[in-house]
Amino acid sequence: MNHNAAAPTRPRWAKTAARLDAYERLIRLDKPIGTLLLLWPTLTALWIATNGSPSIAILGIFILGTLLTRSAGCAMNDYADRNFDAFVERTKNRPLARGEIQPWEALALAAALALAAFLLIVRFNRFTILLSIPALAIAIVYPFFKRFFALPQAFLGIAFSFGIPMAFAAVYGTVPAGGWWLFGANFFWVFAYDTEYAMVDREDDEKLGLSTSAIAFGRFDVPAVMACYAAYLALLVHIGRMQGLGPFFYAGVLVATLLALWHYVLIRKRERDSCFRAFLGNHWLGLAIFAGTVADYALRSPQWPPRWLAL
Repeated sequence: MNHNAAAPTRPRWAKTAARLDAYERLIRLDKPIGTLLLLWPTLTALWIATNGSPSIAILGIFILGTLLTRSAGCAMNDYADRNFDAFVERTKNRPLARGEIQPWEALALAAALALAAFLLIVRFNRFTILLSIPALAIAIVYPFFKRFFALPQAFLGIAFSFGIPMAFAAVYGTVPAGGWWLFGANFFWVFAYDTEYAMVDREDDEKLGLSTSAIAFGRFDVPAVMACYAAYLALLVHIGRMQGLGPFFYAGVLVATLLALWHYVLIRKRERDSCFRAFLGNHWLGLAIFAGTVADYALRSPQWPPRWLAL
């Protein structure tokens, strides 16, 4: 047997499939949790802004826009972290870390996705379009904040909450007080779950000299997470009273509270896998608030089915 024979080359279709798979993993289409964490509060804001009756068009735009924005942010994040991800257990198999795609490809894909998201909102009013500018800027610079800012999770709290004022602006042309209160509440929720996320990578981040809230708070990380959950839930109760929401909304808040308490059980020992489970579980927490909001408006609406369900 000739051991020096050249290895068979892969067919072109296999190379194309591998490249598409790398792009898919770059923008996390295989891991929708980030999109859902963005989507639930944005849709909750849209329901409140429209009194439970968003049109199919605006609903579709915000759902697709959330997916595109999150995908662009993932590509940008991996570009920024391309020299660190290979040394972090959770991220060592990302496409850029493994050299499956080039850094310029990640930048090009991020730009294309961001442009597509922007084109979706040009049909809205001027204020909504203006809000998209700082939203995009924050998404671009956030990945670099862990280099020098002790609490980059606070910056992510702003970035991941921008869909809320944009939803109100798309409906009203401005953001009423309730929209900003919801923005503030969501900030605390994002800070809580991204600190849980940072607790997973704490040891690797310390070795690399990166900054996260999990490192900054030290032994007070768990109390900080729970304080943020408490602030989030208390502000939701306040928002419910402001907006005249009823028992189904508060039932959603109660379910979210129970889930937050379960997260305490998961993170109190600071075990990597349990902290990651807590982070992933925030999808259900956000869904509980959204479901409670939808149920509250739907079941007290004189119109059934609501306009967003009518074809």
